[in-house]
Amino acid sequence: MSSLSAKIQDVFNEPACDKNCGKDAKARKEGCSKPLTPGAAAGGCAFDGAKIVLQPITDVAHLVHAPLACEGNSWDNRGAASSGATLWRTSFTTDLTELDVVMGQGERKLFKAIREIKEAYAPPAIFVYSTCVTALIGDDIEAVCKRAGEKFGLAVVPVNAPGLAGSKNLGNKLAAEALLEHVIGTVEPDDAGPYDINILGEFNLSGEFWLVKPLLDRLGIRVRACIPGDARYLDVASAHRARAAMMVCSTALINLARKMEERWDIPFFEGSFYGITDTSEALRNIAELLVKKGADPEILARTETLIAQEEAIAWKKLEAYRRRLQGKRLVLNTGGVKSWSIVHALMEIGIEIVGTSVKKSTLEDKERIKQDDNHMFEQMAARDLYAMLSEGKADIMLSGGRTQFIALKAKTPWLDINQERQHPYAGYDGMVELVRQIDLAIHNPIWRQVREPAPWDCQPAMKDEPPSTTSGTASLHALKKFTGTTPTISASVEETR
Repeated sequence: MSSLSAKIQDVFNEPACDKNCGKDAKARKEGCSKPLTPGAAAGGCAFDGAKIVLQPITDVAHLVHAPLACEGNSWDNRGAASSGATLWRTSFTTDLTELDVVMGQGERKLFKAIREIKEAYAPPAIFVYSTCVTALIGDDIEAVCKRAGEKFGLAVVPVNAPGLAGSKNLGNKLAAEALLEHVIGTVEPDDAGPYDINILGEFNLSGEFWLVKPLLDRLGIRVRACIPGDARYLDVASAHRARAAMMVCSTALINLARKMEERWDIPFFEGSFYGITDTSEALRNIAELLVKKGADPEILARTETLIAQEEAIAWKKLEAYRRRLQGKRLVLNTGGVKSWSIVHALMEIGIEIVGTSVKKSTLEDKERIKQDDNHMFEQMAARDLYAMLSEGKADIMLSGGRTQFIALKAKTPWLDINQERQHPYAGYDGMVELVRQIDLAIHNPIWRQVREPAPWDCQPAMKDEPPSTTSGTASLHALKKFTGTTPTISASVEETR
């Protein structure tokens, strides 16, 4: 645990984070997480954050050293996509029981699980995740991984990020530390070139990166490693030979980007592939960094040609939606890089932003949002968000699945923009797809129907009439005419009628 504490303190003292540098020494030691509010969602633990970063490495076996629930709750928690290997979709856990904990069988069971995975799947590497239980009982996963790696002749990488260490964001950075310590730089590629780049913090959600990679291919730029989206172990291990890097996910892996620049002289910038303008700017920055690292300057001209062609195609497609979406009001309840990228992109086609969450955004993100929109909120209570939507102050809400039911209860169109989304929104084609989905959601006829009063609320009001005193008598006369006899009715029954 002492080594873990040292890593946590190192992560908290991140010099490349402006927000962190603005704190005093005491505040810096507390990290970036806020105290939890009773009854509120925690947003994920450190183990969850580490699993999010590493699991999209598709040909690796991800072994969770824990009771079964830890693996069950964290498996496939992002909709990352793979173009080939599917081993990452197989769930591996040591499934510790109370007896294993009491009898001290944790390390032995872990070693056995590594051997079984090696024999059954022969992966290039196995990532072993520590959790709260195994950290508390003192299992030394680093020693077990080292011994197993020597014994079985493959890379066994310890990921020391138990949930008790802190927040999901901390887990992201601890996962990056594991890559730096045990993976990146361990393989020397024989095909390194002047146009190799790394993309950091891209998860290939719903195959988004596949909309961007063809653009880079047309420029002759090779993605040496996309970490972690659709990555392979050997690509990540040789990522230190890239010439430049782009960081995507709002500084979640900023420690990885900074240390790779310090160790291997790989310059990086923060950018986004959301929106037409930001996609074009990202391509320009990549080309400029490559030229600074020795690439032929002619790539700058080719980049501008490509941008002009793709922007013209995208704007032509978007023009069909401009008239239908002009003046529509949107509230964006998400965080991170999506806050400023999507704000800028949607305002380009005339959509009015009436609210933007900046809960997970960095200071740089907030400054970008201020340039286009001042309707920022750090966190909006569910009742306030419901009131905003039910009063018709927004025509649609973009958010994650956690708040979708607020929009549905307010009878307001909603579109998933977080990791559970089913459509890719990156790049030029992704921006067109996003606008198309917004148009489909807003103009779906179901919303007009659900806002109309229910049929039983539209019936004319019925006047209160006293019970008829003749209905019972008329029924008796009808029965007498039919049967020829008069039935005897007790007084109690007549009073009831």
